Amino acid sequence: MNFSHCHDPGSQTAGFFVSCRIERIDRLCDLDSEKEDNMADDYLGRKMEEYRTRVVTANRRPAATLGRLLLRNRSHRGYDARFLVREDQLRRIIAVNTKIPSARNQQVLRFRPVLADEAHKVLAHIRLGGALPDLHLPLPGTEPNAFVIVCTTVGEDRYVDIDLGISAQSMLLQAAEIGLNGICIGAFDKARIMREFGLELEPLLIIAFGKGIERIELTEIGSGEDHAYYRRDGVHYVPKVRVDDLIIKD
Repeated sequence: MNFSHCHDPGSQTAGFFVSCRIERIDRLCDLDSEKEDNMADDYLGRKMEEYRTRVVTANRRPAATLGRLLLRNRSHRGYDARFLVREDQLRRIIAVNTKIPSARNQQVLRFRPVLADEAHKVLAHIRLGGALPDLHLPLPGTEPNAFVIVCTTVGEDRYVDIDLGISAQSMLLQAAEIGLNGICIGAFDKARIMREFGLELEPLLIIAFGKGIERIELTEIGSGEDHAYYRRDGVHYVPKVRVDDLIIKD
């Protein structure tokens, strides 16, 4: 008897279930494979995100808080001659004057930027380091190469001086924020500066900007102690009256 041609309903049913089971196993394998692929993608994605975070964190500068900017904003009398302040940097510094307070909102100050090609016109008519006359600051090769000449459109009075102080400090803080240093220069030949730059407005102050190269440290003093800055072992020390002595008590 040839059993291969026998009609067996039971065997057909068993074959159907076997086929279904095989199909289900194939689907599960596909799902497992897809899950593994997704896990691999997630792992690579996480690693890439961790890498980006490390790079961003490593390159991120500390937040420019007011406290940090005030400490960074020291009066430098020596600068890196290799670094040239750009026109856009001076413009950004001057631009703070569009956002700061002004006494009576007069806004009488005007600003003449001076870049490296004109710096010699300023350097010949300024004096730095009045408390250290023997050093003849700035030392040769450390002169600043950028300036802002601050002028007024009206006669100088207490309100103009209020604006001048606010403006100078704000510009120096902006310079500190972008990685520059500076110093206010009140000892200059006003008539010669006006002549050198053809100014019709009265110059009140000159502010130098650049990359400072000096090491400057603050020292705490009482209100009755000597306020003069000094240098020792290559460090420039600036005495500052302690806060308790600044506060008026009953």
